[in-house]
Amino acid sequence: MNYSLQGKAAIVTGAAGGIGSAIARAFMQAGAKVACVDLEASKAPAGSLAIKCDVSSEADTRAAVEQAVKAYGGLHLLVNAAAMRDPSATVTDLDLAGWNRVFAVNVGGAFLMSRWTIPHMVKAGGGSIIHIASQLGTVGTAGRVAYCSTKGALITMAKAMAVDHAAQKIRVNTLSPGAVETERMPLRFGTMEKAREVMGPKHLLGRLGMPDEIAAAALFLASDASSFMTGSNLLIDGGYNAV
Repeated sequence: MNYSLQGKAAIVTGAAGGIGSAIARAFMQAGAKVACVDLEASKAPAGSLAIKCDVSSEADTRAAVEQAVKAYGGLHLLVNAAAMRDPSATVTDLDLAGWNRVFAVNVGGAFLMSRWTIPHMVKAGGGSIIHIASQLGTVGTAGRVAYCSTKGALITMAKAMAVDHAAQKIRVNTLSPGAVETERMPLRFGTMEKAREVMGPKHLLGRLGMPDEIAAAALFLASDASSFMTGSNLLIDGGYNAV
């Protein structure tokens, strides 16, 4: 199997975060040139092209793609990993502004980045787009209505995009992680140990995932090893969805 990304140029959004940065590093190790797009671009992995960008902004996303193309001469890969946590709320507690903000980043960001990137993939003769969704895109959980809705939207969005762009040799898939040991876990649970205690048993494997495990799956979806795969949702969730 060929997992090499030699000669490929990629954009990874949310690349300052645990999952995004792990994906960016994995792509660079596989030979790709990587533009890391994030509001906190200074935290992007060393060796990447760091681009500060609000993915919910039409102007920012267009400029980010243009900067990457100028640096690398084209684009072959896009990973939409940028996301924001939703307020812990039900539909009766969450106001429209809060709902719209989560959608603007989690879904709107993927839409905008795809919109500007696809024409360059067409020029390159094809490409691969990966939306980072979640196990919560296929199941519900208390107090996460906005987040669950956005991740479910990404899964369906990828299927529609796969249909639209198959003839252009552009593959589009989603990758849905379970709970992963990132910087967000202590924010939600207080400590990483508490996150492991609460969330680990919800997965059949009895633990949280690691960013590098998600990055390995993203590398598969980006590379020719998954050349016959499009419109799919790859669950890397430790068995969360199995029960």
